[in-house]
Amino acid sequence: MLAATRPAAVAGSFYPARPEALVRELGSYLDAVPPAHEARPPKLLVVPHAGYRYSGPVAAHAYALLRPWRGQIRRVVLLGPAHRVALRGLGLPEAQRFATPLGELAVDQAAVAQLSALPQLCRDADAHAFEHSLEVQLPFLQQLLGDFSLVPLVVGQASAAEVAEALELLWGGDETLIVISSDLSHYLPYAQARAMDRDTVRQLLALQQAPTHEQACGATPLAGAMLAARAHGLAGRLLDLRNSGDTAGDKSRVVGYAALAFATPGELGQALLARARNAIAGALGLPLRAEPWHPRLEQPGACFVTLHAQGRLRGCIGTLEADELLKDVLPTRARAAAFEDPRFAPLTAQEWPQLEIEVSLLGPAEPLPVRSLEEACAQLRPGIDGLVLSWHGRRATFLPQVWAQLPLPLDFLRALRQKAGLAADFWAEDLQLARYQVQSFSEVQP
Repeated sequence: MLAATRPAAVAGSFYPARPEALVRELGSYLDAVPPAHEARPPKLLVVPHAGYRYSGPVAAHAYALLRPWRGQIRRVVLLGPAHRVALRGLGLPEAQRFATPLGELAVDQAAVAQLSALPQLCRDADAHAFEHSLEVQLPFLQQLLGDFSLVPLVVGQASAAEVAEALELLWGGDETLIVISSDLSHYLPYAQARAMDRDTVRQLLALQQAPTHEQACGATPLAGAMLAARAHGLAGRLLDLRNSGDTAGDKSRVVGYAALAFATPGELGQALLARARNAIAGALGLPLRAEPWHPRLEQPGACFVTLHAQGRLRGCIGTLEADELLKDVLPTRARAAAFEDPRFAPLTAQEWPQLEIEVSLLGPAEPLPVRSLEEACAQLRPGIDGLVLSWHGRRATFLPQVWAQLPLPLDFLRALRQKAGLAADFWAEDLQLARYQVQSFSEVQP
């Protein structure tokens, strides 16, 4: 007969035992994370499992993504490594419920029955009795999701394929969230730990190589989760990466913590335009929209944000250098286009309904060596090439979209020289040109 309840084992040591103190501490961590505006809930989270004073601020960056999905995420499949009991395979609980100071959570018995058919699954009450890697996640989940069913799995000696098989059986849709509980490096000096943890995160985000147990105590559930994530086409992103030397410990021997989220990527254009629009809307105090995620946002990028209102240019600001992550540079350029373009007054809320946004991602610039204006005109490709002109500290660029107003190379170059503060007919032997192409995404506000 199944035990009624698995009681809280580490309340009072890893996290507060009194409900009011626990809610207060969880709130302090979650309130420090800016709100997210995701189009869909994350499918898989990677979170640390140390005492809250050490890892809670990092874990909160992952759990904060769940704020909008209370009531929609109805089941959590939670995997963590076995710390106290030698275990072959994956251990299912014998209890019907798991308790924390915030209440009891029902174990999804139908899911347990499904998993019991797999040879690598077994029921093991001892593996669950004192396992903190699962328990410390529950108050965060209760605080954010309210009522949901739980599928807790302690992972011992198992292959990545065995873990992935269990996850596949319960993959489900947006109603099911998978949480992998794992710390990263253990007891290394601060600088060495940071280097190892950064490498581990790169491996996880690439979904290519499983970490070792020296890199992550939850290497086995992580390996299976990454295998499943790759099979389902998930894209990951890093939310926070710190260690105990950053949160509540000294730097001589630290433990690493990361918060990562994996989800089905949205369309790139939707992800870019939503972030550009939200950056401007937020500055105007207007409502924000959902922001689909795309892995390109985690890569460096050069971009321009162009605004039009009633068919007329309303602002255009960007950068030619890909020296910041796209998720960071895009909002700043969007706000600059709206409020800092010296050719226009700052955008107002009254103009918002007519605003159209275009985001241009710039490819790498390649030098265009020419000896004369005639040669430059001959080599330019109207409608395709963006062009950067540089001469003795003066620099200007035209995006390929400008060809629509200046379809002739001679006129295009004449206007570009004037934009750089040079005479329209200026030419010099040391004048430099470089061309690039763009990937452009535009939006018309309904």
